[in-house]
Amino acid sequence: MNAVTTTPVRRMRALGRAELSLLGRNRNAVVTALFVPLALPFSVRPAVDQLDLKGEGLSVGSVMLTAAIGFSLLFAVYSSLVSAFVARREELVLKRLRTGEPGDSEILAGTALPAVCLGFVQSVLLAVACVLLLDAGAPAMPQLVVLGLLFGLVLSAALAALTASVTRTAESAQVTALPIVLVSMMGSGIIVPLQLLSDRVADVCQFLPLSPAIRLISGGWTGDLSGYDALGAVLTTLAWTVLAVFAVRRWFRWEPRR
Repeated sequence: MNAVTTTPVRRMRALGRAELSLLGRNRNAVVTALFVPLALPFSVRPAVDQLDLKGEGLSVGSVMLTAAIGFSLLFAVYSSLVSAFVARREELVLKRLRTGEPGDSEILAGTALPAVCLGFVQSVLLAVACVLLLDAGAPAMPQLVVLGLLFGLVLSAALAALTASVTRTAESAQVTALPIVLVSMMGSGIIVPLQLLSDRVADVCQFLPLSPAIRLISGGWTGDLSGYDALGAVLTTLAWTVLAVFAVRRWFRWEPRR
């Protein structure tokens, strides 16, 4: 009999299907991934209405669109994956997978696949909703929006794996994920656009991990991003992605923390 050959793509698809079934059984993970990103943009709407947006050429629709996508990256992808990576490690699932055919990168990518796909679909649906309901308009430079979203998805997954490496238990995952969530919400332009911050604060905040991706999404939608600024955002988010992937390969823990 001929041995059945598998490819990395098939193995990651199989891991993704298994992870999706496990995700569906975890009620807390489902709420975090599906409903929190949908509810939070509406909860910050009163604060957005108080901002002086017209002075910076912004609208409520474009700001809410950026916030909605940012919340999807933080909760549907980052927070849910921190819990998933830690839970699979503590259950020895990751350790057993390493004894088989999949390589380390395939295991991590397959585990992250459902959350990343969910974040992508959710971001697209939220963008359509903002266009239809909040008059956000069409993206002026859709290529930058897509690029920013893809970078944001990959970086969020890599940051989740890195955070999982310093998280002891699945129960503490939400606590260890909280610093990046709060800093990104307040300083990466998700709730308050960086254009509305003081120059000194904005200069610091633009180098936070998710800030370049959010800038590409926001500036690509409104069209107020120059070629020089777009290149800077791409290079910065690429540097963060490479650094995060390197850190995961170097420090990710496959054994339960004791």
